[in-house]
Amino acid sequence: MGSGTAGLATADALRSEGWEGDVVLVGAEPHEPYDRPPLSKQLLAGRWTTDRIVLRTRAALAADGVELLSGRRAIGVDTTDRTLHLDEGDDLRYDALVVATGLDARRLPFGHDLAGVHVLRTLDDALGLRAESSTARRVVVIGAGFLGCEVAATVRQAGAQVAIVDPLDLPLRNVLGPRLGTLVAEVHAGHGVDLHLGRGLASYLSDRGRVTGVVLDDGSELPADLVVVAIGATPAVQWLRGSAVPLAGPLPQDGAGGVRCDAAGRAVEAVWAVGDVAAWWSPQEGRHVRLEHRLTANQHAQVVARAITGGQPRALALVPYFWSEQYDLHLQSYGTPAGTDEVHVVEGSLARRRFLAVYLRGGRVSAVVGAGLPKALRAWVPAVAEHRLAEHRLAEQALAPDGEADGAPLRA
Repeated sequence: MGSGTAGLATADALRSEGWEGDVVLVGAEPHEPYDRPPLSKQLLAGRWTTDRIVLRTRAALAADGVELLSGRRAIGVDTTDRTLHLDEGDDLRYDALVVATGLDARRLPFGHDLAGVHVLRTLDDALGLRAESSTARRVVVIGAGFLGCEVAATVRQAGAQVAIVDPLDLPLRNVLGPRLGTLVAEVHAGHGVDLHLGRGLASYLSDRGRVTGVVLDDGSELPADLVVVAIGATPAVQWLRGSAVPLAGPLPQDGAGGVRCDAAGRAVEAVWAVGDVAAWWSPQEGRHVRLEHRLTANQHAQVVARAITGGQPRALALVPYFWSEQYDLHLQSYGTPAGTDEVHVVEGSLARRRFLAVYLRGGRVSAVVGAGLPKALRAWVPAVAEHRLAEHRLAEQALAPDGEADGAPLRA
């Protein structure tokens, strides 16, 4: 269930593992499977057309023996008689059900009925936003996470005046920490973006059903022709509530939502989950972990396909990977960085925006984040995968004013 990256990867992996039965991709969107990362970048900027993000056409899927049911939404599942219930009263019987429904954009409790207020999660979201942003002069982005920062960069480069609003004092602080958060803030400010950090949205201003501005929690007002709400996403599991499929809790230690699975992706008999919606048990961390990364979806798919086809089951040592393009700053990361991690710049310079930063949690490598040094970054992947103890001096040593690498070198 789900025709995005994770669902498509699972279909491919099933065929690679020798599955000869029917494979049906059921997707709520009316489109062929497509790639999501370009939505906030190349597609929103108008540099790419929709055909460039299509991952597999309907005809190509049919040639591989995969049926695509697009524009169909799951409304429930009966795990006893192995039946998937779809809208319009249709049922599908299954031998194996793979939940790959991904995420839904998180919305505010008010304002989404106004014209000019957008979220960005689907292709239709992106096309609607692109149509309006092409003529918008003043854009307000609510949320300074990766999506919000990428949207802000894209529309700013198109010539609009842009403001970012976020309750945290730095962009991406809870993921990248204060050092790299400061860097991201400086990059946006350097391109003329107006940063309203440490501030929340109180209400909207509107005229005849269209947004004209926002009111912040300090009473200040920002004019806006267009508002993009980029405050995260939630696992698309509403259709599973009341079924026998176990759902993870909303806290990180509980799996942060999604479908609760074992270390090989199995939720209950004949039901698996992959991709953004799946909270897999992590033996390394001793808890369920849900990861919103493209590479993770592909890894999940390979493990689950092997289990479904009767192959030797195996647990998966995940090394999540993500990237983000903001102006000329191209960030890459392996692992799970957190804003509370200890961060060491071990190569290059933050000031020059060409660096490699190692993230430590409990003295062990939790992630590496870098820009402009892809080969050096990849060399740290084994250390991230094995959560290695880092060899370094523990003396508290501040980053030099010019952002050069710390004087306490680490070794991968």
